[in-house]
Amino acid sequence: MERKIKQAADKLWESGITKVSTSPIRAFIGETDLESAYKVQQININRQLSEGKVIVGKKIGLTSFAVQKQLGVDQPDYGMLLQNTEVKEGETLNFSELIQPKAEAEIAFVMSKDLDGDITMENLIEAIDYATASIEIVGSRVANWDIRITDTIADNASASHFILGSKKVKLKDIDLAKCEMKLLKNDEIASTGSGKACMDNPLNAALWLAQVMAKNGTPLKAGEILLSGALGPMVPIEKGDIFEAHIENLGNVTLKISE
Repeated sequence: MERKIKQAADKLWESGITKVSTSPIRAFIGETDLESAYKVQQININRQLSEGKVIVGKKIGLTSFAVQKQLGVDQPDYGMLLQNTEVKEGETLNFSELIQPKAEAEIAFVMSKDLDGDITMENLIEAIDYATASIEIVGSRVANWDIRITDTIADNASASHFILGSKKVKLKDIDLAKCEMKLLKNDEIASTGSGKACMDNPLNAALWLAQVMAKNGTPLKAGEILLSGALGPMVPIEKGDIFEAHIENLGNVTLKISE
């Protein structure tokens, strides 16, 4: 199995370099072997770290109960956020860097302290510095988004790029489940939703991740960014697009894509 895990990682790595999508990774590791899928993910994260890239946070995927049911799983998944994939407000993201990209509006958290041990919701809330609006760009190196759970986990939970808003909101000042979201694409509403769409509350997704990371011996750290999951349907990205995410009480964030 280790040979197949390495083959799967190599296939995804090559796709990331060439920007040409590949056939499903489940052909190597099957549709249900989550442990092997995370091993594939880790191989390619290690490759990037060896090149000098830096992990700045985590992302949570599959936070919609409907999507979990569709993929036959009962939990979300996670991937790593790398410093070189953060887009700063005012910057333009080059379309040529992307593979089958789609945009999602999400609530992001920034940690104020490390979070290890037996973690409760109370511990989590105390460890979060603030929440803000964000747009995550997801991308799949698997052709036509023909994915199952193991494909997306192996592909770093389909992480591509992300951008954070500038408004910083303390959790005591907001009810995250009730935050309404609108995602505009070129001034037209393309996706709507609310905090409830993310496992009934984005904090539920964050707690799941915090507990999994602690169990894995890689706890969340102070300063890390946490993308908690989509608040509505993802929207395809094309050259020249401008996206604006509006999340109630959390502000706005704009993403520009090159021609």
